[in-house]
Amino acid sequence: MIMTANYHTHTTRCKHAVGSEREYIETAIKKGFKTLGFSDHSPQPFTGGLGDVIRMRLYQAEEYTDTLLKLREEYKDSIDILIGYEVEYYRDAFGVLLNELRKYPLDYLILGQHYAPDEFRGFYAGEYTTNENRLKAYVDMTIEGMMTGEFLYLAHPDLINYHGNDGAYVRQMTRLIQNAVDLNIPLEINLFGMVDNRQYPSGRFFSLASEMGAKFVLGCDAHYPDMIKQPEEIKGFDTFLEKNHIAEEDIISEFSFPLSPEK
Repeated sequence: MIMTANYHTHTTRCKHAVGSEREYIETAIKKGFKTLGFSDHSPQPFTGGLGDVIRMRLYQAEEYTDTLLKLREEYKDSIDILIGYEVEYYRDAFGVLLNELRKYPLDYLILGQHYAPDEFRGFYAGEYTTNENRLKAYVDMTIEGMMTGEFLYLAHPDLINYHGNDGAYVRQMTRLIQNAVDLNIPLEINLFGMVDNRQYPSGRFFSLASEMGAKFVLGCDAHYPDMIKQPEEIKGFDTFLEKNHIAEEDIISEFSFPLSPEK
């Protein structure tokens, strides 16, 4: 299949990506993309958290937006540039964060839950765990984030690195998937995780999601320009879809902007 749009692209402001915005854009054009959405790790309206080393600061939002607006105009005849953020949903900070981000032109947000319930009182979901309470906390926080209605889709929904009881995994992930289905929120098949041999995308998660009738979206999760890839460039991609019974028609290729009320 051919990707025409990628909505998951980072910049150096998150402190763990490399390359200029122009390099990402030029690569996307070369690879045949028609839309490139930037969704760098959003700032938070506080300092001193663990996440300060993996996201931009609040004062950088204006420069981030201005840079992308200028590039949008420059490349308007070649590709559509969208401005977004990958957001960590923290209940107490979310309203303040939205008010700050909406001070500037903004096309969309994607939900990328890395900590539960947050980085001060909780844990990083990507760490190996057999603790069912952690699994439930991740699912609870992710569902709460989805229920705000503010997100285009759920990034790496299977980030939780749980290796405990399989029945517990199925119970909790069934809750997450059913809420995504009910809320019409697509689940991201994270291509960077596939390239980087991470624990995600997880076959046991996506086989369950496919069985439950979920919709999907492909996300490059690009932290360097060459990660803007077409699926045909990724070893094992077709096998992953086939093994987990994911049909091409269940993968959303593009969203319409500006977003409809139903997203």
